[in-house]
This record gives sequence, structure tokens and C-alpha cells, in this order.
Amino acid sequence: MAPKLLSIMHVQPPITGDIALLQLARLRLQEAGLGGELYPGNPQHLDLLLPFRTDQSCTAHLPRDINLLDENGRDAVIAFARRAAGKFYGLVVHDHGSFEGRLAEVVDAFRSLDHRLIEMKNPPLVFVEYAVGLELDYFASLFEKTRDLAHMCACIDIGHMGIFTCRQRFAARFNGRNVCKLRPDTADLPECIEAVQQAVQETTPIVVNLVSRLSSLGKPIHFHLHDGHPLSTLSQFGVSDHLSFLQQIHIPFPYEGRQLLDGIYGPSGLSRVIRAALSELPAEKLSFMLEMHPQPGRTPLDRHGHLFEHWKDKTNAEQMNYWLEKLIENSTLLRNICHPS
Repeated sequence: MAPKLLSIMHVQPPITGDIALLQLARLRLQEAGLGGELYPGNPQHLDLLLPFRTDQSCTAHLPRDINLLDENGRDAVIAFARRAAGKFYGLVVHDHGSFEGRLAEVVDAFRSLDHRLIEMKNPPLVFVEYAVGLELDYFASLFEKTRDLAHMCACIDIGHMGIFTCRQRFAARFNGRNVCKLRPDTADLPECIEAVQQAVQETTPIVVNLVSRLSSLGKPIHFHLHDGHPLSTLSQFGVSDHLSFLQQIHIPFPYEGRQLLDGIYGPSGLSRVIRAALSELPAEKLSFMLEMHPQPGRTPLDRHGHLFEHWKDKTNAEQMNYWLEKLIENSTLLRNICHPS
């Protein structure tokens, strides 16, 4: 058996258009042997997205405002799960800032939701994503306390964890200063750069240890995979992550003889994360989803041009195709790590 390999399957601004964009994504991901993670806004929208699944390994990322501590939030997950049963491998729901310091309540909420899922036929797994910056130890403890639950599992977002850890390590050296407020043109960056890079270098081992800790529970784990760097300004959404593992950050002065910085992970760090999971869990219990955001660029539609014959201006379609191209490039890297020659 092999791990499930997936890609984000979503239309994000500034790329806009009709369903032809999702048709393009489905075809290109199928060609690359990838499942997709779809983004329904409500349960009815999930029904409309069903034709765009690449296969049954697909997952659905639920709206970010769902809070599992609230009964209404758990009801919302159940409404999605009823439609996803037998059709989707899993549902992804964010953790929440209100989880902090309420371990017993969160555990009870997980148990309540798992009990309702057990009553369904072929329910999807529910993966709770690390998203809001909880302490890593606390996040891990949520799943250690609920290791007996069949349907409540962890979603490890290594980009979010990486940025959280960099912020934590840098703040310890610079009196609480937020490393993500630094930019390549920040006046005192030359004086800070050594501490920035030290924080970056310390991050991968911390995340790898967490991956090993959660993998040792023997339960399925879903990964959101993307790189990042505290100095990055590449995201149109103002975040420091959701970058390709092949992307580098330019700075206006040399550091260790270069003006390019690798991401937190890069290909070698990604390999360490993936191999830590594979060393603890059977491959069939692992799913890896590539979650890079769009970057500027255009790729001709070529053999997929027929999908857009009704479009006069193909700019957004070619931008979508470029984004898919970058996701597929990263999938080649990921596949080679999972299946070394």
C-alpha cells in the first residue's frame, strides 16, 4: 500500500472564473495521480462538488468558522459527514483558539462527535487541523487523550507549525519580538538575520518530533504540506507560509555568501517529516496534501484548451494552469520521497 497523495483543489483569488477551472484541476490532478482536497462552503455545496472528485481518496476542507467546542459546530460537521459518507476519505476542520486550557472540554467534544459518526454507514474520518497556533505539546495531548476514538484524527499542517515554532524561538532571543513582522527591507534585519536563521534551523527537528509522537498513536494522520519562511512576502494573503518547497526568499544583502534563503523545510526538511511518519505508521494510514497558494505566472492550456472555448480572455485559466503546474512539481518531489528509487 502507498500513502494517499493529494493537492489543494480550490479556486482562490485573484484567479476567478466558472466551473471550467475546477474541471481543469480535476483533469490535471488525475493525470498526476493525485487526489484533491475540495473546499465546500456548506453541505449543499459539497453535493455540487462531487463531480470534481478525482477519486475516493479525496478530502473536504470545511469552513474555518466551525468550532468543535460548540454543539452547533459539531452539528455542522455531522451535516457535512452525512453527505460525504462513502464518497470522501476525510473531512478537515480547524482547531480553535478557544481550545487553549480546556483540555477536558475538547476531549469531551471529540468523543461526542465520534459517537455520532459511529452511527453512520461508511463515515469519513474527521481530521482536526493545527491552524491557530496552539502549543504543540497541547495539540498533541488532544489526540493522546482520544487515541481510542476511531474517527477523530490529527491533521498536521507543517507550514503552520513551522511558522509558530520560528516565532516562538525568535521571540525567546529578542524579548518577545515577532519574527514575522520582519521583512527583507527591515532596517535592522542584518543584525537579526543570524537569530532568524537559527530559529528556522531549529524548527524542523521540533516538528519531526511532533510527527513521530502523533504517529506512534497508530491512528491515521492527514498532512497539509507547504513551506514558508518568516521573512517571506510572497503570499498575496499576507502570510509567511503556503510556499513551494522549491521556493527561495530574496534578501537585499548577502548571508553566508548568498542573497537567497531556503524555506523552513526545503526538500530535505520535507523528506525528514515524511520519513518520520512512514517509519511509525503503515503507508495506508497516511495522506499528504500539498497546500501551496497561487504565485504569479501563466502556463499555456495546450491539450486542456477545449475546456475554455467559451472564454474570450484565457488569462485566469492560464494562471490556474501555472498554479497546478507548481503543485504537480511539488508532487513529484513528494512522490520521490515516499517511493525512493
